[in-house]
Amino acid sequence: MTQWPSRKARQVLAALVRIGWAIKRETPGSHKILSRPGWPDYVFSFHDAEEIGPKMLARIAKHTGLKPEDL
Repeated sequence: MTQWPSRKARQVLAALVRIGWAIKRETPGSHKILSRPGWPDYVFSFHDAEEIGPKMLARIAKHTGLKPEDL
């Protein structure tokens, strides 16, 4: 069993903002460019109501520093 629970995209985005990521710009549709000092920009491309599974959350964490307890 993985340590990552499934979450809605809006919950994941809120957690990223809490740990220091900011929305740098937003394109029409669902793409948001996030920035954080000391990290390369990250493209968050999910609709708010979309469910993000454990594997994708692990991938997002690898690029953003997100931890399961941040959710």
